Amino acid sequence: QVHVVESGGGLVQSVWSLRLSCAVAGYIYKINEMYWYRQAPGKQRELVGSITSDGSGNYVDSVKGRFTISRDNAKNTMALQMNKLKPEDTAVYYCNADVHVSRNSEYNYWGQGTQVTVYS
Repeated sequence: QVHVVESGGGLVQSVWSLRLSCAVAGYIYKINEMYWYRQAPGKQRELVGSITSDGSGNYVDSVKGRFTISRDNAKNTMALQMNKLKPEDTAVYYCNADVHVSRNSEYNYWGQGTQVTVYS
C-alpha cells in the first residue's frame, strides 16, 4: 500500500513565500513522475507543475518564475517552493505521483491536499 501526504500549507500575505512538502511512503519500487495540482474554490483542479525522476521540471505559465519543484529520490519526497505568492494562488494543493509498486506495475496516487490561502 502507498500513502501520499502533503504538508506545509497555511495562511500567508501576498508576496510572501511558502514551501509545501510531499512524502510518499509504503511499498515502493520506484517513483516516476511527480506532480503538484491545485483546486481553487469553484474551479476545476489544475496542474501546477511536474518533475521527472531525473529532476526535470515543467510549470503552468501562471507560476513560472515564482514556483520551483524539487525532489529527493532517496527519501521519496517532493517540495514546492512558492515565492511572490498572489491571492489567486489560493487553493488546495495536491501531490500526485506515478509509483511503481513492482517492476511492471505502476499506479497513480493522490494525497489529501493542503490548504494555501494568500491574502492581500
